[in-house]
Amino acid sequence: MLKNSRAYWVVGVGLAMSAPMVAMGQVAAKKPAAAAVSIREASLETRLAYVRTLLRNTPLVDGHNDLPWAMREAAKDPLDVVAYDLRRTTAGMTDIARLRKGMVGGQFWSVYIPGEVRDSGYARIQLEQIDIAKRVIARYPDVFVPAFTAADVRKAYAQGKIGSLLGMEGGHAIENSLGALRSYYELGARYMTLTHNVTLDWADAANDVPRNNGLTAFGKEVVREMNRLGMIVDLAHTSPAVMSQALLVTEAPVIWSHAAARGITDVPRNVPDSILARLPKNGGVVMMTFVPGFVSQTVANYGAQVTAVRDSIATRFPNNNDAQFKAVAAWRETHPTPIATISDVADHLDHIRKIAGAAHVGIGGDFDGITETVQGLEDVSTYPTLFAELLKRGWTDTELKGLAGENVLRVLKGAESVSALLRKSRPSSTKTIQQLDGRRP
Repeated sequence: MLKNSRAYWVVGVGLAMSAPMVAMGQVAAKKPAAAAVSIREASLETRLAYVRTLLRNTPLVDGHNDLPWAMREAAKDPLDVVAYDLRRTTAGMTDIARLRKGMVGGQFWSVYIPGEVRDSGYARIQLEQIDIAKRVIARYPDVFVPAFTAADVRKAYAQGKIGSLLGMEGGHAIENSLGALRSYYELGARYMTLTHNVTLDWADAANDVPRNNGLTAFGKEVVREMNRLGMIVDLAHTSPAVMSQALLVTEAPVIWSHAAARGITDVPRNVPDSILARLPKNGGVVMMTFVPGFVSQTVANYGAQVTAVRDSIATRFPNNNDAQFKAVAAWRETHPTPIATISDVADHLDHIRKIAGAAHVGIGGDFDGITETVQGLEDVSTYPTLFAELLKRGWTDTELKGLAGENVLRVLKGAESVSALLRKSRPSSTKTIQQLDGRRP
């Protein structure tokens, strides 16, 4: 059994063995003191072996994977889940073999829909994405198990399967209706990101113009109704004002399903230190994302520079797409894209641990929702490498288990407990955005 202290490992020819294992006589002869090294100082191979043992004893639960939308975009028929075979190596970042190699024990599958696309209404597309995710889970019953509670995830993990939950990305999908919100919960959604990239009638997005000074009265009612349902409030993509106000309103722990620390990379999508400092009181979790522009300030600065260059070139060559393309390509040749690294990601986790505490971190890679990746974290097979880096930095077993999944499962269990209490005392809300904010329903 892995111990929290685990100060030293005996490094032999094969897999390193822990001190308790040595004491149990599982090593034929005692090694000299010189052969004993701190796990922090051990080789990457040895640290990876240690991490894999750790993850065989605790579930790794990722907070955000966009496979359902990636499948929709890749298929000729948007609802075809058969052509995208997860038993084979996919063109994307997720398939069964790589999930197994990455030791994933639970997954929030994002049932994302763009906030910019209204079509015949958001609800139709949202329902289709839920349908896609559910059919994918059902197609591989030996691998995935539908999960709705923390206990479901743990049961699936004990069976060697991946507990599969649904997470909605963007409150635009409820179309200003608490009835729709309740329906999505009944269909299996266990968190909802209050906004995506577009400011709503009731909540401001991080990457859009604020119009509501955070949450409106209806927005606060959305948070309260999510608490009553047992749906986790996800504050990724929201403005700092929304984050702050949601923490005041919510009666349950919150998450950021895929975000990073603004104190390390100063971009709007990341979480400010002032918000991180409030997490111990709330009990919430920031699930660390692997988006290069969010984890590396150098990459973020480069992105801003590219935008400025494109704007300048568009001014120089108006209505000439070919000239614009060639000019941007020429600039990129002399200005190569910088690389974000695992060390950058670990810096964010160290920072969140310092400000909020190790009980308030998790993993939300955003795989298949990104086009560029962190070096060493290219797909779902790579999670153990990040944990090996954190071992080198002195993270304890308890902290790593929390990061892997124990912290977010605590949040999910907390949401369930709050819901159980509120459902006894609070009826379903019938309030509308027209009543609360004077806007159309």
